[in-house]
Amino acid sequence: MIALEEITHINKSAIALITGAGCWTVLFLAHSGDHLGHDLINHLGEISGILFFLIGAMTIVELIDAHDGFDIIVNSIKTRNKKILALVLVLLSFFLSAVLDNLTTTIVLISILLKIIQDPKEKIIYASLIVVSANAGGVWSPIGDVTTTMLWMGNQITTAAIIKSTFIASLLSVIIPLIALSFKLKGDFQTISSEHETSNLKSRFATIFFIAGIAALLFVPVFKSITGLPPFMGMLLAMGMIWLLSELIDKRKDEEVKQLTSINNVLKKIDTPSILFFLGILLAVSALSTAGYLNAFSNTLSNYTKSLYNITMILGISSALVDNVPLMAAAQNMYDLTIYPTDHPFWLMLAYTTGTGGSLLIIGSAAGIAAMGLTKINFGWYLKNVSFWVLLGYLSGWIWLSMSLGS
Repeated sequence: MIALEEITHINKSAIALITGAGCWTVLFLAHSGDHLGHDLINHLGEISGILFFLIGAMTIVELIDAHDGFDIIVNSIKTRNKKILALVLVLLSFFLSAVLDNLTTTIVLISILLKIIQDPKEKIIYASLIVVSANAGGVWSPIGDVTTTMLWMGNQITTAAIIKSTFIASLLSVIIPLIALSFKLKGDFQTISSEHETSNLKSRFATIFFIAGIAALLFVPVFKSITGLPPFMGMLLAMGMIWLLSELIDKRKDEEVKQLTSINNVLKKIDTPSILFFLGILLAVSALSTAGYLNAFSNTLSNYTKSLYNITMILGISSALVDNVPLMAAAQNMYDLTIYPTDHPFWLMLAYTTGTGGSLLIIGSAAGIAAMGLTKINFGWYLKNVSFWVLLGYLSGWIWLSMSLGS
């Protein structure tokens, strides 16, 4: 039902919540006992850490956007060559998604794209490249993708290992689609005139918020390594600091302007349905884990293929059809740290495959779904013009990563 959201037009968050609560209800009715209550509370503690982390990250990004911090990126794009613009957008999304997460990066850069490009056909080409590079960029950072964050918070990977191991593989997965789709872009484009001029004061505040916001997000991994506290604590601290900065700056503004940048207005823009979606999915997966089904499935998968590289390949391709969040949650419960310790090649490969595998289809990632809504990318067009090149890029990165980690 979640995968068919575009057909049924039923919000996936509703289905996820019903599934999560329903699984635990069935489990309690079938197996009464105090241990189930303790299991639920323990799982909920882990899930809450992920949710608070995402809420903090989303709030920081929305505060940057409310203060026009992302206008710095728009103003920095000077080229009129279509191929060079494609390269600029790919590099921006690849590196920006490592800090902002792939969904936010896609939304921000497509919003910028719509201010620059007028041709509808070219818009979907650029948007496709943004989705592919944003998903790839989220892989090599512990805060760039929800699945990578889940691995990081579960102590399956460390910051240094994920960057060192997957950066080149992630970059390789983007290069082939970039080269292939660039052939469809020829000549120069006409710039769209700015709707309004930005005052020096407003521009200064935008710069302050952009730099402070990015610095706050980068601070989170450093905070974890220094204190040993869970990542969500660092994210909440970073969120509090940016919130305080907003309060101090907004004191100088008129009441009408202050309303737009106030925390009350910013919190309304957070993607709450996505937070509830993750809650429902993670509850459902934890119920399956407690019931023992995930262990049974892992044994079946291991009997089918002994190669951990093949297992990650299967899970990665599956993420094009099934949301990568439940896939990752299932994998974390199927293969714990006693089987594969921290920074084991299995976890590093899994981070790459589930992160980039979602780009194989436009519906395979949250970034892709967002791009469909913003630029009206057709599923069939993406499958015909983009999926093959993404597959080649995906395989090239997978092969390089397999060789570098040792098969």
